Amino acid sequence: MGTETKDANRPGLHHRRLAALMRQAVKRCHLDLSDMVVLTEAASGSYVVTPVLAALAGATRVYAVTKNTAHGTVEEITADTMELAAELGVAERVVIASGRSRTIVAEADIVTNSGHVRPLDAELVAWMKPSAVIPLMYEAWELRPSDLDLDACRRRAIAVAGTNECHAAVGVFPYLGIMAVKLLLDAVVAIRGSCVLVLCDNPFGPHLEAGLRGAGAEVALTADPTLLPHGNVYDAILVALTPRGRPVVCGAEAQLPARELFRRWPAAVVAQLWGDIDRDVLAAERVPYWPVGPVPRGHMGILPSAVGPEPVVRLQCGGLKVGEILARRSHATDPFRGVVQLL
Repeated sequence: MGTETKDANRPGLHHRRLAALMRQAVKRCHLDLSDMVVLTEAASGSYVVTPVLAALAGATRVYAVTKNTAHGTVEEITADTMELAAELGVAERVVIASGRSRTIVAEADIVTNSGHVRPLDAELVAWMKPSAVIPLMYEAWELRPSDLDLDACRRRAIAVAGTNECHAAVGVFPYLGIMAVKLLLDAVVAIRGSCVLVLCDNPFGPHLEAGLRGAGAEVALTADPTLLPHGNVYDAILVALTPRGRPVVCGAEAQLPARELFRRWPAAVVAQLWGDIDRDVLAAERVPYWPVGPVPRGHMGILPSAVGPEPVVRLQCGGLKVGEILARRSHATDPFRGVVQLL
């Protein structure tokens, strides 16, 4: 996925540009976190925006948990976060924490399931005050059990909800097509004039198909890997299948074996957008695949940040809006109620 720290110097991530995108998102979502304490993460690249968005929306205090990663050190992430916060005049309300603690969890009204805060396990849930809420920073159906102990939340009556990424004020799903194009271009598949088979059993499908067709590809879309269309010679097979806890393509128990792929389309590139693939099996069958490096189980092979900060700003603002609505227990007539996906 590249190194976010090195990308920080790209003009699209200039703090003045991020600040403009963030102001637009807060206005578009009518995000108002006044009188609230938020616990989220401080991260690198486009994801630097999350705690600063909460502060920009009026949060009394924002605790941002961070850690050293391949994308940046604690010192680098802290500096980037605080510089962006200063650009927006909210630095005094952002507190960087090197780890989660009972004290800050107990103070929070909103706890996001962001990367450095995870896992939201039974211990963390037990530290939360009864009125605290958890907005998922993605769609409800994308929930990974490793991210959040939902049973612990139910036992304590902690409200949890996903984010409707198709809501007009959020609008993240239309970026999926651009992400698919970026993924294949990185794999050195030109797309224009190419024939692409999209394996997708979830709401990503129409957006992926539209994006690839818009880039000039011939596209076949199927939800069932066992019912593959015949007759075409595919240049790429885009995997966008819902994770099942085991490889959905080319694993020992997968519905689509690598040998079958090699037999039918020996020159096709397997591109992993979502849904686990078995790289060892693919390599043994000499099937080219992308990304080459391992992708954590259940995660995407390309992040929204790969195409710019816009989808990240939209998604993080939408997730915080879900937290606001849950925390305020808004009435059903709230025009933004549709951004909330109850579990």
